[in-house]
Amino acid sequence: MREKELRLALVCYGGISLAVYMHGITKEIWRLARASRDFHDGRPADTGSQSVYRALLETIQAETGTKMRVLTDIVAGASAGGINGIFLSQAIVTGQSLEPLTDLWLECADIDRLLDPDARPLSKFSKFWATPIVWMAAGRKDGTVERTVDPDTQTEVKGKLSRFIRARWFEPPFGGAGFTTLLLNALEAMQKSEPGPPLLPPSQPLDLFVTVTDFRGHPESLRLHSPPKVIETEHRLVIGFSNRAHDARGLGDAADLAFAARATASFPGAFPPFTVAELDTVLKERGQAWPGRTAFLKRILPRHAGALLAEDTVLIDGSVLANAPFKPAIDALKNRPARREVDRRFVYIDPKPGVRSIGITRNADDDALPGFFGTIFGALSDLPRTQPIRDNLDAIDQRSTRIRRMREVVEALREEVEESIEALFGMTLFLDRPTAARLSAWREKAQDRGAKSAGHAYAAYGHLKLSAVIGEMAAMIARLGENATHPPRADAIRMMLVSALHARGLERVGGRNSGASAKAIEFFRDHDLNFRIRRLRFMARRLGEVSALAEAPLPALDALRNAIYECLALYLDLEIRDLFAAPMIEAAQKVMNDPAAALDALAAARNLNGLDAMTDERIAEALADLPKAERRTMLLTYLGFPYYDIATLPLLQGEGLDEFDPVKVDRISPDDAHAIRSGGAEATLKGVQFNSFGAFFSRAFRENDYLWGRLHGADRLIDILLSSLPAEAALPEGIAARMKRAAFIAILDEEEPRLKTVPDLFTELRAEIE
Repeated sequence: MREKELRLALVCYGGISLAVYMHGITKEIWRLARASRDFHDGRPADTGSQSVYRALLETIQAETGTKMRVLTDIVAGASAGGINGIFLSQAIVTGQSLEPLTDLWLECADIDRLLDPDARPLSKFSKFWATPIVWMAAGRKDGTVERTVDPDTQTEVKGKLSRFIRARWFEPPFGGAGFTTLLLNALEAMQKSEPGPPLLPPSQPLDLFVTVTDFRGHPESLRLHSPPKVIETEHRLVIGFSNRAHDARGLGDAADLAFAARATASFPGAFPPFTVAELDTVLKERGQAWPGRTAFLKRILPRHAGALLAEDTVLIDGSVLANAPFKPAIDALKNRPARREVDRRFVYIDPKPGVRSIGITRNADDDALPGFFGTIFGALSDLPRTQPIRDNLDAIDQRSTRIRRMREVVEALREEVEESIEALFGMTLFLDRPTAARLSAWREKAQDRGAKSAGHAYAAYGHLKLSAVIGEMAAMIARLGENATHPPRADAIRMMLVSALHARGLERVGGRNSGASAKAIEFFRDHDLNFRIRRLRFMARRLGEVSALAEAPLPALDALRNAIYECLALYLDLEIRDLFAAPMIEAAQKVMNDPAAALDALAAARNLNGLDAMTDERIAEALADLPKAERRTMLLTYLGFPYYDIATLPLLQGEGLDEFDPVKVDRISPDDAHAIRSGGAEATLKGVQFNSFGAFFSRAFRENDYLWGRLHGADRLIDILLSSLPAEAALPEGIAARMKRAAFIAILDEEEPRLKTVPDLFTELRAEIE
């Protein structure tokens, strides 16, 4: 059975009250991941849309012979998207329920709950001079409320709008401590829910990032030619979490997660800025401990903690500077484990594409220049938040272009490389039964010949490899030594490692008679981890091509695939900081005094030569069971890899490939889900009203948006899942439409007993779905 993973890197935009809609989407992502986990573990099928996703995965396996696994292993969010990302990530790594977040949004994300007690109007005469504004917004005939709000909800919306407008001005109307309390309550409820197994395979990490804006900023040094260093103020902050250590708490303590959620969603003007003191006060009132407080603040606010200013840091909404946090998610593509074929998708949730908040949106026939306030509000709100997405999508496209270019080069070189390997070993190579000893000897011989045949080009390739290997080691040693009293930066460690290697005679990588020098060969054998990873991933790609062309599925091909991924996982584990023992950590902390000892300790801890012998044994066993033609192809691939690597590594700028294919980008938004109703956000969502605060004014609005979020999520996720199937896969005609209809009905059946304020919406939707 061919196995394949659809891996989602999720980017959640900010959207103010449209957080409720985005929660509906992330809930479907959670349910799809649960269905995939249960499908692979052989657990009984669940109910609701989860059962539909399970049925779709079973249909794919039965019809195409491909066993799909769907997982989310990278999440990045800003503002309201940051909150949804935090809760979704915690549910994925712990197996806890996401239902408590549904309760938070539906019950608590309400103007009357969010208003600070000190800001609530005490009587109808409070701020009496604001009465005309209330009348203009809510009371006058044909006003905003009468034009956009259902008659049954108008009284509720008008009352809450009146209280909101007459709340205190020139101070945020919403309470920060109250919001923090709500977040802690939801996290506590999740923790009390009955957990299931995690939604990720063992040793598969999840990386979570939320953006925050440092209001006052912190100093960062920049290296120049003249002057050599300048200090600038940086306002961007990214709070990161990971489960690489497999902590029983999941991504962190509840206080850590509440800190990130409250900080990223401190929408300017609505909520007060967030400070550590606010969280300390709330935790004290609850009698709740924060055991990792010092370490957490030092990790996420290193510049502030070093200057003893962490408690004084003022944090505001992450969407002020980056509403679409693609960059940290792109950076997290490195060091991902891979145990089977991977289809990597970046999926971003944009709740209101084309609908901006204040000031800069205009009608197509409106040629007037923006006014005074429109210009100011547009510059302060919409422009900074939406601009970065093009740059990030360009970065993803450039990475995918490099991968496609690499594939073209490999295809062009294949015939020449295979001829060189056959000439080197003769035809008897393919008649012998491979053994670990033979494979090791063949591999070393092919590697030496590949280096020598490259001539002068090898020196450039070798120095590029050398630079990349030293950089990777410096970064790892820096991570291992980060708990030292004064941990050095990776660039300082790199300089010390270079000096130590020069002292050992490694000043050049090319030999005098071409090929690699003896010192370079020794160094690469001890330290070139990424070469091994690239080689196995190269084999996995080639095996995928061979499997696609096979006339019938071959169990031997599956056995080789399993062997490749099992060995690859062992090498990838060596990139994880937490797997190193005390001697290596101690050597890393003393690297500035003894870099040579750190080099030797890292070589001993990783033991790449021992791992190579184990890999040769596993690959040889699997190759021996292949039919002659497939064995020949895969042997040529394994032994010929040095030739390909010399040609392609410069194209990849020394980085290698962390996953196999060009990254694809998918969007989930009201504009993209057409199976039920077209028209985008304006035709489906209530939260777009009142500058995206609309869903805070009515539970009916929140129920409407939450339900549409689930429906739109199911619509798009089925599309994305089916688009990841191999090109040759054939499914029954109309499967997408049937599965979508089943998922829609399952969602309506599940939610109708809970969502009591929108009965007419259920009637409309059932008619449209039929």
